[in-house]
Parts: sequence; C-alpha cells; structure tokens
Amino acid sequence: MLIKNILCPIDFSEFSKRAYCHALSLVEHYNARLFLLHVVELWKYPYADYAAAEADYANFCRAMHKGGKEKLQQFVKAYPHADIHPELAVREGRAPDSILSFAKEHNPDVVVMGTHGRRGFDRLMLGSATDRVMREAPCPILAVCCPTPDSVAAAAGQHPVHHLSRILLCTDFSENSKHALDYAISLTEEYSAELTLMHVVEHAPSSAKKEEVLATATQQLDKLIPTEKRNTLKSKAVVRIGKPYQQILEYAREVPTDLIAMGVRGAGALDRAIFGSTTYRVIQLGPCPVLAVHGWFQPPKGHMC
Repeated sequence: MLIKNILCPIDFSEFSKRAYCHALSLVEHYNARLFLLHVVELWKYPYADYAAAEADYANFCRAMHKGGKEKLQQFVKAYPHADIHPELAVREGRAPDSILSFAKEHNPDVVVMGTHGRRGFDRLMLGSATDRVMREAPCPILAVCCPTPDSVAAAAGQHPVHHLSRILLCTDFSENSKHALDYAISLTEEYSAELTLMHVVEHAPSSAKKEEVLATATQQLDKLIPTEKRNTLKSKAVVRIGKPYQQILEYAREVPTDLIAMGVRGAGALDRAIFGSTTYRVIQLGPCPVLAVHGWFQPPKGHMC
C-alpha cells in the first residue's frame, strides 16, 4: 500500500491542529507529500462596509488571500518538523467547494480533516465542509475529532508517530463495507497491527436463535479475510447485539483502538439518514480517528487511493 499525497485542510482551530498531527504521522511513515490548504471564506467578512467599489473589493480579496497565506506560514512555524516541509495553498470561496476542487486537481490518496464533535440535539451535524467532503471527495477521509495524548503532545511542540496497533473494521456485509475492508487490511499489514472485524446485529433475535445468529455472523466475518492472508494477518471477529454505533463505541473504548474503518454512502436523503445514524455518531463520539471509505471507491492494486 502506498500513500504518496496527503491533503490536510487547515482552519486554525484545535480540530485542524489535531488533524495536522495525524497527517504528519502519515507523512513520516509513508514519506508522502503533504498539502496544507486554507480556505478564505470571504462571505464571512463584512467587506461591504469598506469595499463598495470594484477596485476596493479586488484589493480586499488580495489582502485576505495574503493574510491567509501568512497565517498558514505562521501555523507551520508554530508546529515545525525538521524533515517535513508542507506545500501551502490558499483558496477563496466556500470551504467544501474549495477543498473538493483542490482534491480533484491534486489527487490526494487521503484527506485528513479535523471535525467538530458535538453532542445533544445537533450530534448528527458534522458541519457542511466535513459533510460534503466526506461524501464527494475522490479518496478516503481520515476524520479526526477527539483529542488524543499524541495530539496534546503535538500541541506542545512534539510530533510523535501514531503507530497503529489496533484497527477496528465495522461491517454490515454491504459493498460499502467491503471497500473499507480493503483499506483496513492494507493498514493492518503496513503497521503489523491487529485487525478486529466487527458486526452488530441490530435486532435482537429470540433466545432460541441467538446462538445461531451469532455463529452465522462470526462465520461471515471470518470469510472476509482472503484465504492467502489468513495465516499471516493477525485478526479476530467480534459480533454484538444492539444499536450499531453504541456497540462500536463501547468496544472501541473497552479495547483501546487506534483507528476505526467504515464504509460510507452517497449524498441522497435516505443515505444521509443511514450514514448519520451510525458513521456520524462514531466519528463524533468515538475515542479515535475514523477512516471513512466511499462505497463506490476501490483503490487500484498496490495503492491506497
């Protein structure tokens, strides 16, 4: 598996700082090229008060672009890495449009994004940028939400390598999950990690059929590992009963997990409801980053994206 290009959008929030730490770790491991992108969303600024004329507006845009570039340079200086020199880019427009446009132009193998974790009434809202990028990007998204000891260390000027020791692949046996499995297996081999394949039976079977249902699901999980890898890949199967996102989160906390891999769907109304009910909650409430892989996307052989 190869990762040659990594894109990390930066909005200077704590969330993007955490994402940058994870991006640096991937760059270190794969010796990849790192793009840092900052999007200047002009619509957020009250420029109309002092940029009434066309020339004034053009000057305003140039000033905002220059200011964004300088701020991005300061960001990199604040979190230096002796061996990594990111390529900096500033775009103007709406964040999701600019990120997607940049991704299509530069073909990153993965986009590492910080996302705001929310609870309560709006817990299913990731924000327009993360939501759209995750659904439409031409490659997988590594969503980083919760703080980790390593990200705290990075904020203090350190850049530890995030070694993936335990990877959790959540599957419902759909085509979306199969593509996520390819990535999970590749990462497991790359990092010599342990892979857990997990399926959650949402509707509790009767007592008489419970053992049969669990045994059948376990067999299905075991069959997901290619025959040629069964003797070399360190893996195990876990089947639980209950709400999928609750069981996934519970397991990831019980058994310290470094990465959760999940398949995601498209942008339709039904897909939004299905996607939101599980993947959104795992991303926002989970104890580790989540690699979200599109169901329609399949990496070429020998390459992650």
